[in-house]
Amino acid sequence: TECVSGCVCPEGLFDDGRGGCVEEKDCPCIHNNEWYSSGQKITVDCNTCTCQKGIWSCTDNVCYGTCMIYGSGHYITFDGKFYDFDGNCEYVAIQDFCGDKDSSGSFSIITENVPCGTTGVTCSKAIKMFLGKTELKLENKEYKEIQRDVGDDVVYWNRTVGLYLVIEASNGVMLIWDKKTTVFIKLSPSYKGKVCGLCGNFDDKSSNDFTTRSGLQEPNALKFGNSWKQSPMCPDVTQEIKPCDLKPHRKSWAEKECSIIQSEVFKICHSKVDPAPFYEACVHDACSCDSGGDCECFCSAVAAYAQECTKAEACVFWRTPDICPIFCDYYN
Repeated sequence: TECVSGCVCPEGLFDDGRGGCVEEKDCPCIHNNEWYSSGQKITVDCNTCTCQKGIWSCTDNVCYGTCMIYGSGHYITFDGKFYDFDGNCEYVAIQDFCGDKDSSGSFSIITENVPCGTTGVTCSKAIKMFLGKTELKLENKEYKEIQRDVGDDVVYWNRTVGLYLVIEASNGVMLIWDKKTTVFIKLSPSYKGKVCGLCGNFDDKSSNDFTTRSGLQEPNALKFGNSWKQSPMCPDVTQEIKPCDLKPHRKSWAEKECSIIQSEVFKICHSKVDPAPFYEACVHDACSCDSGGDCECFCSAVAAYAQECTKAEACVFWRTPDICPIFCDYYN
């Protein structure tokens, strides 16, 4: 009945968000602030989504969960919660012995943290993986098997993939280790909500990941972490260590090196994976590794962000002959 200023599509057509008008069947979809045309497919975790009339239609495969532990005490749980915990002890990373009457449990993964550098922060030095009656100890770039008297037989395979040692067990547990301070734990969907430890409970809700050994919800990361120590003799962690405050002369070097995470190099990933916590973790690690291996700490921290980018379908080539080079021929 009256004129309206602005751009309006003719009747029967729809605004496509890019300044054009299209039929309903050609409406685009949006994901991570990017537009996709009708019919385009994207991969989200282990599912494929197709854009149909402006709405995503996705397959509903149930996906493996991943927990990452890297550097000096950085954790990303199965449900995506990012937190720091710097404890000097052995801790339960994940297990399925969780106090449930029906579950006798079949596996546990223990991480042994030791100080790395002089500031008191800790890195994962050794990993113990208990599969039925088999114990695997991963340390000093290799692993050894110990057979115990109790437990079931759980078959497992090991293989080397590039930089990583991969151990895959028949019960749906997989461990991927870079032979330094990074560990990925993958679990099959059958474990959803049935596990506990520093990696959370894998129930698709990050809000209840800080469940202590006694089954209580704990808002504080330090109290939560302390509850999962293996030996009561280890001291509790009472405060968060800030290595850059203790070593101010390393701070500017750390910030300069780690700025690669927030730079153009990773630009395509920024909208998909928030770089802020990874940058903070990188600066923390680069300040703390002051007794050799400082480049290794920095490289592991950047590689952790690159890994999350790859998972989010943003492949970044960030290594150069000057920045964390890898001799691919050797690893292949």
